[in-house]
Amino acid sequence: MSELAPARRSPIRGRIATAAITSAGFVALLWAIEIVDTVMGNRLDYSGIQPREIDGLWGILWAPLLHGGWQHLLANSGPALVLIFVITLSGLALWAEATAIIWVVAGVGTWLIAQPNSVHIGASSLIFGWITFLVLRGIFARSALQIVVGVLALGAYGSVLWGVFPGQQGISWQGHLFGAIGGVVAAVLLGRRARENNATPTAG
Repeated sequence: MSELAPARRSPIRGRIATAAITSAGFVALLWAIEIVDTVMGNRLDYSGIQPREIDGLWGILWAPLLHGGWQHLLANSGPALVLIFVITLSGLALWAEATAIIWVVAGVGTWLIAQPNSVHIGASSLIFGWITFLVLRGIFARSALQIVVGVLALGAYGSVLWGVFPGQQGISWQGHLFGAIGGVVAAVLLGRRARENNATPTAG
């Protein structure tokens, strides 16, 4: 009677599973929060970013998790699923670091320049950041594969980037703009680090 060694899990399958769980889990969190917000009579929506108000600084932490109704959440859910999945294929830590940079840059920028007496909420700031991160990461990492991914991301979501300009009433273009800037910052920092880590030392 022979004993069979357990099959090793494919690294590619493992990354796909991690990416799928991460993207689905994040979006599920957004939906759970919106359910709670609805039950509470939409009171959580006022916990977003309130520009240049000291108490409004707390909104930087919560704004991307809050949405102004189900239509708003639904519009962000699809892009979030796709973009989180694609970024996390390169590593969960990479997605977490890029998201943290985008989150802070988008929040602080919105707090500084958005119109007073307003509240800014929604994951679209992260979505704009994830798009620009994907588009530019490969350039700074000098990775041909990631450049191809960036071109595909630009083709799929490039038209969305017009949302960084002032336009439709009630849309936080400031959040979009600084989310996109946060994605650029993340691409520069994390892309250069990846390039340095992959550099092969040569003997002098």
